[in-house]
Amino acid sequence: MLKNYCVVIWLHIYLKPNNYIMNLRRDIFQALADPTRRAIVLLVASQSMTAGTIASNFTTSRPTVSKHLQILTESELLEQEQNGREIYYHFNANKMKELDTFIEPFRKMWEDRFSTLESIMKNRKTD
Repeated sequence: MLKNYCVVIWLHIYLKPNNYIMNLRRDIFQALADPTRRAIVLLVASQSMTAGTIASNFTTSRPTVSKHLQILTESELLEQEQNGREIYYHFNANKMKELDTFIEPFRKMWEDRFSTLESIMKNRKTD
């Protein structure tokens, strides 16, 4: 039953009108699948940064980092703010709620399973 509930939640999140699964660039999971993008999110989560500052933390080229920033911005994990000539990237913590909404049913399912296993193990010890 809980397994079906997880599928229903997943479908609810991903099959909203005008939000199709095939549009992978705007998908938070696709954006976070790349280790460089996860590192960028961790950097920007602590403070807002410009593209140059972000790129200085990596050995890859600036255009490569710029492409990662574009994907993170399209997925709405990062937001841009123009300040004079500089563009600052900010972490969008509200977008992480989508990730949490997806994971929560699985967390509940595994907590229930581990609780059941713990009960079984305690009963075996007393036998």
